[in-house]
Amino acid sequence: MAAKPKVLVLDTWAIIAYYEDEPAGEHVAQLIAEANENATPLWMSVVNAGEVWYVIARRTSPAEADATINELHKLGIQFDNAEWKISRQAAVFKSKHKMSYADAFAAALALQKNAHLVTGDKEFKQVQGDIKILWLAGE
Repeated sequence: MAAKPKVLVLDTWAIIAYYEDEPAGEHVAQLIAEANENATPLWMSVVNAGEVWYVIARRTSPAEADATINELHKLGIQFDNAEWKISRQAAVFKSKHKMSYADAFAAALALQKNAHLVTGDKEFKQVQGDIKILWLAGE
């Protein structure tokens, strides 16, 4: 049996799956609950939080998007403010791979925190040699 991750970084894909009740959303809910039970740090880049915000705002409203971000905090997810070290690493990933800049921030944060990135976004296959990924099943 594989060791439990000591730190988790949540990608936008995972959070949207959670809020949209997609098949992987149940696994995300379980990971969040277990992390809180075991005092496993949960992280997300503010860049990815912004991406979650605009997705929710487009689908519903800015007020609902604000409520979602507040709920993420209540779930124990800490937001990393993307200081230069993270921003530079995200730029390195972006310069080498065809991936969104927001995804590059999630990967950079996972690398810096020595964390497992929680995602189902296949775009991250490009960096799976650089970071640890906890893959979620898609559709």
